[in-house]
Amino acid sequence: MPFDIIPVWKQVTPELQAELRDMWQANNALRDPALVASRAEQAVCIARDEQGKVIAVGTAVLRVLPRLRQPMYYYRQFFAKELRGRAKAVPFFERAKEILEAYNATLPAPQSLGVLLELENPQLAARYNMAQGDLTTFIGYSLRGLQLRVSYFKDAVLLPPRDPTRRAGAPAARRAVRAS
Repeated sequence: MPFDIIPVWKQVTPELQAELRDMWQANNALRDPALVASRAEQAVCIARDEQGKVIAVGTAVLRVLPRLRQPMYYYRQFFAKELRGRAKAVPFFERAKEILEAYNATLPAPQSLGVLLELENPQLAARYNMAQGDLTTFIGYSLRGLQLRVSYFKDAVLLPPRDPTRRAGAPAARRAVRAS
């Protein structure tokens, strides 16, 4: 199934929010309107099918894991049912990482060292069982027992250690503690 990957990072329109809501609802994914709105704002890229319908989305939010104490883009991707099992997960992830890395490079100071993944899909977790893969590095398990993997940006340099429980950015900090 051919599809176009379209960057939308920091450019999410109300129309795209509605399309993402419709895709998530059609696939029995996100239903809570507040969560849908929040997640849609985090969209990095989308894919459309030949008819122009949104069939995939990658989202990211900045997080600091207690074990890393470094800012990472916590990344998720969701594919509509018709796109699953078609070997699109890796190329989609690679494109999303490129978009985030390019954005990060435009900032006066780096915002993130790379991308953090929590592998929720058991088939992907079984497939990516090497400690050091081509794209990601295993760093442990989340509190939910899922693989945590990172993919660092080219030439990423450690930033001063951050306290994941500080009040500034508290919503992200609270989520970071749960993901660790």
